[in-house]
Amino acid sequence: MDLALLRTFVTVHRAGSFTRAAALLGLSQPAVTSQIRTLERQLGRPLFLRQARGVIPTTIGDELAHKAAPHLDALVEIAESGLDDESSLRTLHLAGPPEFTAERALPALTELTGDDGQGFALRASFGTAEEALNGLASGHHDLAISTARPRGALLTATPLCDEEHVLVASPHWAERIDSDALRLKGAPALEHLPVVEVHESLPFVSRYWASVFDSRPAATGTVITPDLRAVLSCAVAGAGLAVLPRYLCAPALDEGAIVTLHDPPVPPLRTYFLVVRTGTLAMPPVARAYEWLQHAATAWS
Repeated sequence: MDLALLRTFVTVHRAGSFTRAAALLGLSQPAVTSQIRTLERQLGRPLFLRQARGVIPTTIGDELAHKAAPHLDALVEIAESGLDDESSLRTLHLAGPPEFTAERALPALTELTGDDGQGFALRASFGTAEEALNGLASGHHDLAISTARPRGALLTATPLCDEEHVLVASPHWAERIDSDALRLKGAPALEHLPVVEVHESLPFVSRYWASVFDSRPAATGTVITPDLRAVLSCAVAGAGLAVLPRYLCAPALDEGAIVTLHDPPVPPLRTYFLVVRTGTLAMPPVARAYEWLQHAATAWS
């Protein structure tokens, strides 16, 4: 059986679409369709059911993918790592949100970049969950950290850790809040405070308000900056209240540079997912980074 046909088949199986598979393989869609039809003729069985949006595998298609994908991935790994230079490092491409990736993922993964025979070079890209997952699906990244769980069979996601969100401000603003009014009235007691956020839509504040106060924030952003580390700096400087991950603002809380404004019985959480292209965990560098991050995450909660 032609390995090129199998490679195309596995790519279509993971992508769930001839169009996306063609983009991943650098082929035209008619070429992908032709290869799948050739393989189906050789096997005498249909491998996919065509739908309005993409394709779904038949039972035979699923069985073939389960048997063939690990071996094809192993061959790709051999080809990429090379046969003559065992000491050469493979480059692992990681994508994720800038703050979490910089503060947690990258420091953990740098322990794997040494030249110990199993190490790899590391390249990081920052972006939104959509950008990270699209880049992973198109083959630009090997591993992605995302706050959104992807759909479909192309990508496989595993919960990595939960992130607790806290409502904070500088002591200057905390002194202006009536704690009894906040306890009794909730969000209205905070409406006079300026807000520091990452976007005009106030995603962190809105999520906190909905979870804790069952309402929407009435305020608009006073300072908008697209990095949570900058939000923290502005909150410490007294720019206004902010909702931040606890891991990011814990040192400032310990120092008293900011204080928590509210301590709900059930704090809002956000889940991070570790995402790979289905089947690529057969590749040693991806598997090692994947397992290392899962181990590191046990100390992050």
